[in-house]
Amino acid sequence: MDQYLNMDGVQKKRFSNAVLATVVLLALFLGMKVLSEIKEFGYIGGGVYPSNTITVNGRGEAFAIPDIGEFSFSVIEEGTTVKLAQDKATKKMNDILDAIKVMGIEDKDVKTTGYNSYPKYEYRTDVACSQGYCPPGKSVLTGYEVSQTVLIKVRKTDQAGEALTKVGSLGASNISGLNFVTDDLEKVQAEARDMAITDAKEKAVALSKALGVKLVKIVSFNENGGDYPTPMYYGGMEKGMSVTMDAQVAPQIPVGENEVVSNVSITYEVR
Repeated sequence: MDQYLNMDGVQKKRFSNAVLATVVLLALFLGMKVLSEIKEFGYIGGGVYPSNTITVNGRGEAFAIPDIGEFSFSVIEEGTTVKLAQDKATKKMNDILDAIKVMGIEDKDVKTTGYNSYPKYEYRTDVACSQGYCPPGKSVLTGYEVSQTVLIKVRKTDQAGEALTKVGSLGASNISGLNFVTDDLEKVQAEARDMAITDAKEKAVALSKALGVKLVKIVSFNENGGDYPTPMYYGGMEKGMSVTMDAQVAPQIPVGENEVVSNVSITYEVR
């Protein structure tokens, strides 16, 4: 204290500034320390996984009759120019699509999935081989090939076979991938999931009684759904094949029934 009194004005000012700076730094340190403690307190127990748990599995199965048939087909045509090949492919495709519309298939269910145009080359040797030597040949442009692939949805599944036959009879180069699907698949999946959860809950209640423990809350849930098999049909005609009377007979293609499976796993905290 005596030393402070003996200080001149400048020294007293420097001393006061030093004390003030020390107080400010100490306050900041204490403030950060308190804030850190508050944050840690807020997370206490928040990420701690319960030590006493049981896990049960459940399975649910839902069935649905497919209500949509899907298949694709292609039209492939050749020409000496791109335009000639396009014109031929366009005419054939338009004839097929017009016939499809007559069957009641709407524009929204007809989708082009691929359109390609390629030059065609032929490797030729102009000079015949002589005395074991064959001069190199060259690739010669012979024309162009245009292909268009279309995906069709048949919402009246009993017309699927007729649609396949109609497309084939009008000169489609390839018909493939007829499969039957359920339009509102999410609804069927939800039904299967609900059944699986109910199955798991029933198992959890029975298991807790057998173990003599009480279910507290669900701490973990996992679903592993399974795809269902779909009937497939592959057929069609290679380019250049003629349509016979046998090809006009529509195949019988049963749609069957699709099974959607859901497998769930539920973990409970117990005490």
